[in-house]
Amino acid sequence: MFVVIAGPCVIESRDVCFEVAEVIRELKDEFRDIRFVFKSSFDKANRSSISSFRGYGLEFGLMVLQEVKRKFGLEVLTDIHESYQAKEVADVVDIIQIPAFLCRQTDLLVSAAETGREVNVKKGQFLAPWDTKNIVEKLRLSGCDKIYLTERGTTFGYNNLVVDFRSLPIMKQYAPVIYDVTHSVQLPGGLGTASSGQREFAYPLAKAAVSVGVDGLFFETHPEPSKALSDGPNQIPLKEFPDMFRKLLKLREFVLQNEV
Repeated sequence: MFVVIAGPCVIESRDVCFEVAEVIRELKDEFRDIRFVFKSSFDKANRSSISSFRGYGLEFGLMVLQEVKRKFGLEVLTDIHESYQAKEVADVVDIIQIPAFLCRQTDLLVSAAETGREVNVKKGQFLAPWDTKNIVEKLRLSGCDKIYLTERGTTFGYNNLVVDFRSLPIMKQYAPVIYDVTHSVQLPGGLGTASSGQREFAYPLAKAAVSVGVDGLFFETHPEPSKALSDGPNQIPLKEFPDMFRKLLKLREFVLQNEV
């Protein structure tokens, strides 16, 4: 089943999470053959500056994610940064996510796999696509049989990320592949003490990924990206997200019907 992972970058408040979750639920009701998963982070441990907002922590974050599940009937996903977090997070979420910079951390991967939950691994910005084979092997040998790999671009320094679309079919040899629409247009550290982004390229790059062929799409979306406490410049304005998604789904249907 095609999967859509979407939500605000970080758990800023119940109100922001609930506003986004309501839109995702409406899309879920409209497209019943698509798997929708709400995503948000309880901690952003890899901020550009030590003074940047990271989140309100594990306890509050899991409480909000649990409320999203109950109130909106959505599956939820969040990241872990430390092995000890895996079990407690697994009690709430449906999918555990491994952040890009931690994608090769064996203990973290093993702890996530041992929970029995599905695991989504962001491919590190420093990693060749064929190296994800080793990540998948670590997870499978640790008991995880439902794995996603997410492409979010490769860094060559100078505050930029570049997506090599050859990576999508390469990684699909090892596990289903999700394309990260919004982090792919991030400019890491582009504002000096914070990341910048080129939101205007999110839709055309998403179209390219859908045309190449992916098993899912990942979006960060916010009611007011200019006021977001993390990754605002690359998040999709919530009011624009449904229309963007519908267009991408039409493209996907066209591609599937006209494959040669």
